[in-house]
Amino acid sequence: EPIGATDLNGTTNVDRTNYFQNVPVSALDRILWLESDRMGHLLGAIDTARLNEQRGVVQNEKRQGENQPYGKVWITVAENTYPKGHPYSWSVIGSMEDLDAASLADVKEWFRAYYGAANATLVVAGDVNPDDVRRRVERYFGDIPAGPPVIKHEVWTAKMTGERRQTMQDRVPQARVHKVWNVPQAGSVDAAHLELVANLLADGKSSRLYRRLVYADQIATDVVAFVDDREIGSQLFVWATAKPGQEVARVEQVLNEEIAKLLADGPSAAELARVKTQYRSSFVRGLERIGGFGGKSDVLAQGQVYQGDPAAYKTRLARMEQATPADVQGAARRWMSDGAYVLTVTPFPEYAAVPSTVNRKVMPPAGAPPAARFPVARRATLSNGLKVVLAEQGAVPVTRLSLVLDAGLAADRSARPGTASMTLKMLDEGTRTRKSLEIADALAALGAELTTTSGVDASNVNLSVLTDKLDPALDLYADVVLNPSFPEAELARLQQQTVAEIQQEKVSPFSMALRVFPALLYGANHAYGTPLTGSGTEASVRALTRAELVKFHQSWFKPNHATLVVVGPTSLDALVPKLERAFRGWRPGAVPAKNVGPVAAKARPEVYLLDRPGALQTVVMAAQLIPPKANPDEFALQSFNESFGGAFTSRINMNLRESKHWSYGAGSFAYDARGQRPWIVYAPVQTDKTKESVQEMMKELAAATGARPMTAAEVTQARDQQTRTLAGRWETGNAVAASLREIVTYGLPEDYYATYASRVAAVTPAAVQGAAGRLLKPGRMVWVVVGDRDKIEPEIRALNMGEVRLLDADGNPVGGPSAPALVP
Repeated sequence: EPIGATDLNGTTNVDRTNYFQNVPVSALDRILWLESDRMGHLLGAIDTARLNEQRGVVQNEKRQGENQPYGKVWITVAENTYPKGHPYSWSVIGSMEDLDAASLADVKEWFRAYYGAANATLVVAGDVNPDDVRRRVERYFGDIPAGPPVIKHEVWTAKMTGERRQTMQDRVPQARVHKVWNVPQAGSVDAAHLELVANLLADGKSSRLYRRLVYADQIATDVVAFVDDREIGSQLFVWATAKPGQEVARVEQVLNEEIAKLLADGPSAAELARVKTQYRSSFVRGLERIGGFGGKSDVLAQGQVYQGDPAAYKTRLARMEQATPADVQGAARRWMSDGAYVLTVTPFPEYAAVPSTVNRKVMPPAGAPPAARFPVARRATLSNGLKVVLAEQGAVPVTRLSLVLDAGLAADRSARPGTASMTLKMLDEGTRTRKSLEIADALAALGAELTTTSGVDASNVNLSVLTDKLDPALDLYADVVLNPSFPEAELARLQQQTVAEIQQEKVSPFSMALRVFPALLYGANHAYGTPLTGSGTEASVRALTRAELVKFHQSWFKPNHATLVVVGPTSLDALVPKLERAFRGWRPGAVPAKNVGPVAAKARPEVYLLDRPGALQTVVMAAQLIPPKANPDEFALQSFNESFGGAFTSRINMNLRESKHWSYGAGSFAYDARGQRPWIVYAPVQTDKTKESVQEMMKELAAATGARPMTAAEVTQARDQQTRTLAGRWETGNAVAASLREIVTYGLPEDYYATYASRVAAVTPAAVQGAAGRLLKPGRMVWVVVGDRDKIEPEIRALNMGEVRLLDADGNPVGGPSAPALVP
């Protein structure tokens, strides 16, 4: 400015950075010196202070740009029109995180890579002599190194297919709809023809979109269309801004109609001649200026940088001048018939806050929750001995049935591990009269869902169906339960799937522990000594035969050892006759005995280590057996567990997560069973804190069962957490059915949930302390640690908890003393 500059700037777009100045001819040496100094000698002048100063400037430029009406459109378009990795798929100015992360070293490396003489184009335009200018340029720029080779991208148009739509809100007074197509690069024939298309659509009052949207229909206040020319792929933008009070959807509809007309009929010769003249006139007017955007120097530089020819503008002008209506129509059809990205910007409403009268320092009381009402369960027994439990619930016309069979994973001890789960999976894979896909089609036609599960004590066959489809669904349900054919081909397919699932379990740290725990707690011959995942072992699943599944079904599917739980808008009087008819051929009989007898407590701690090389965390689990679900101390144990590890605010989680920050989440739970069940404490922790985490877990266990029992406040909090959720617990029929299945499976009193809240409320700190002291023995727990053996074994052994035994993922010993085998 002090030397008389009339225009100056520096800008960056997706393809290039440019600097330009318009100065008096007399200042040519001064400006060449300044530009060459910036280009070749800037590194020594850049320091952290200057970088931080300019970082702030650029960040404010970014804020200013995005603070403008529709200012976030450009980054949204970039991120959603180009594939990941495309150099146009991010914003030129970058994210705030990128700008914050840029170091002085980054800036200098960028400068060295791209500010070499061989990567630059210099244009001097004005009343100058070319030979004289060349001598001056060599004087000032000749010492600047060429710089390293620069990788240049090939053409990458990234044409889109289909239509992608997004809507965003902005603080703008009017809605606007944008349409964007990815089109060929600058210098291509189609790019020139598409520029004519853009002008036909929206250049001036004579354009198609202006005449229709702004002038005739008066539903828009402006229309814009242009081709953003770029080096490896351009974009065609078309947008229209809805007039206040007009629907933007209507604006888009009309915009699409006009585009469709142009694609279908092409332009007339007269309107094409008009836009050619308009373009040429605009171009020529721009050349009146020597610099700035669109001036002589800009046009020459763009041609050289993008196409290697400063006279490239002549080719573009010729192509546009020679274009026929058919040429223009063809380009429009090729690039605008498909692949549009549509972005609608709608005004963000002017919300207004009201003055607050709330005391933010004192929370209002939560109040007493409404009393939870568990549905009354009515019972009946069919002539074949099948027990029926019905909860009448009519919120929606859906009936849910859940057949609870006295089988479960415990039944695997009379077969191969995984037999129970595979038998249940195979039920809907074919019957004597229906094939697998026929069953699936029949369920779909009824809008029904059929699922099967196997827990430790029971196997379940579940059906959900609209009540008006119950009769035909019952026929299908009974067929699946009573007449499975166990097709060999389907068995082979499910065996492969299950083996793959087991392989996944054997590399997932939690599943690894849950697979080996049962045999360690119960012993190899106990019915509960099978993997808690229920999937079996790779060897046992591969060895399963159709005959074994048939035998399992014949042995365990007995109506007099099963209960049908039903939830829905029906009555026993209406339901029982339907069930008698559906299950009339099901004959009662005895089922094999399951060894679920009590197991003696461990005499001392047992520690097992499972190696997971390269593990980023260590999973620590400690377990012991506690009484069955149906026991007089159950509610005291539930209260203890809630306070120790069942809730987010529990002792173990607050210690390892909130205080130590060694774990994302630690906790405890009881794995319910009809017999003795595991109570498990778990914590996934960072590897370098494995030893310390075990010490903290031992400390918390010892304190909670000894010197620091649960306080009255903790017992009260546990009570509230257990009871306040009851009002919403049985919102769905599935939830009611699940609670009824618990009562049936674990032999709980029929009024278990009807009286649940009052029993929980009656629990005292003394009862919790007494139950924990009698039943939980931290010094006799089984510990399973899953992690990178090389990193954690020395620390585990240093704890001196007892002998550390190494197991593989199947529970087999890895050297040293033998451990209980996972497979008997």
